Amino acid sequence: MLICVFHGIVTATGFSLIVSVLACAVVDGRVEFFIYFFVSSLLAATWVRRYGERGVFIEAGLKVGLCNMVLAFAMEGLYGAFFNIESVIACCSAFIGGVLVGVIATGLMPLIEMSFGYTTDIKLMERANLDQPLLRELMVQAPGTYHHSVIVSNMVEASARAIGANPLLAKVAAYYHDIGKIKKPLYFIENQAGRANRHEKLAPSMSALILIAHVKDGVELARQAKLGRAIISIIEQHHGTSLISFFYEKARERAERKGDKSLRVKEEDFRYPGPRPQTKEAGLVMLADVIEAASKTLVDPTSARIQGMVQKIMNKVFSDGQLDECELTLKDLHAIAKSFNQTLSGIFHHRVEYPEPVAKISSTRPRNGAGSSKNGLNRKTENGDTDQDGLPAPRAGRAENKGESEESLRRLGLS
Repeated sequence: MLICVFHGIVTATGFSLIVSVLACAVVDGRVEFFIYFFVSSLLAATWVRRYGERGVFIEAGLKVGLCNMVLAFAMEGLYGAFFNIESVIACCSAFIGGVLVGVIATGLMPLIEMSFGYTTDIKLMERANLDQPLLRELMVQAPGTYHHSVIVSNMVEASARAIGANPLLAKVAAYYHDIGKIKKPLYFIENQAGRANRHEKLAPSMSALILIAHVKDGVELARQAKLGRAIISIIEQHHGTSLISFFYEKARERAERKGDKSLRVKEEDFRYPGPRPQTKEAGLVMLADVIEAASKTLVDPTSARIQGMVQKIMNKVFSDGQLDECELTLKDLHAIAKSFNQTLSGIFHHRVEYPEPVAKISSTRPRNGAGSSKNGLNRKTENGDTDQDGLPAPRAGRAENKGESEESLRRLGLS
């Protein structure tokens, strides 16, 4: 069970084979014992392969116990002893052994997680809680970044299922990928909220250094919070070695304007230090991060414009070589683009514009015909609504309204 959780079903199968051979050797090399241990170990690993909570181990232990009872009863039958005290003892022992396996695995797993720094799905589910201290601080200090991270998490979770990646790891990593912006939130456009852009007073090279620093700051915060190696790696890789093109072009324009050849702008000074994404989940977070930010610049985000924007950015990232070291294939990229289009179209969907109700103005028609169109007191507008020409309300009506207001204040205890 534990080997399957931390290293996968393939490693667990090999480990089960070795352990079963050793256990068989202990009991005089009987083949039936090898079958007993190997089958029960293989079933235990299979039943915990897809787990999402601690109770899965207890449930798997109960199933293993029942299968052990069947195997033990079959082994007793080989020797012609079906209904005796030894068969009862063997079946009970087999069942208790299976239950104890689930209990022991449940107790040992948190200890192994903390000792060796493993990141299991159960630990990821704990980190996905939006009430985590880091996420609460991000929501307070950088609300724009927090909202961006939530949208990115939705994008990568849907895409991860389409390409066979770990959706839970991708989602949780997306929550934390920009936590480094907590230290300097106002230097990022999504957190400025109408304030003056602080980069306008800085040199492009200094602005680039501030943007690059948020990756390093994020890694440090993640290590302090003990988020795990898997999440820290994605935080470190989510920009790869991509170019900060806005400030790079701005620096080039300034250098050309000054005409000083000694002020040659180096492209590597405006690139993130990397490394490039090494896994499918890291590549997904990189693509979703760039595409979500670019989607905010669309004036009229129709489905066609969203699709064109997604394809353009993915081609740019691919041609820049940022996805060369991860496991994403062209087929995966096609599935990712399709999933991103669906998610963003759902976010930017249009609603029906509801017509506002037209206020109906009622007036009492005098007996002598005053107020007719001849006197010009009431005019019909072009759309048929009555225009009162700003005439003052009758005094009686004012007195009545005043009396109602005073009565309302008395009921509220304000008068």
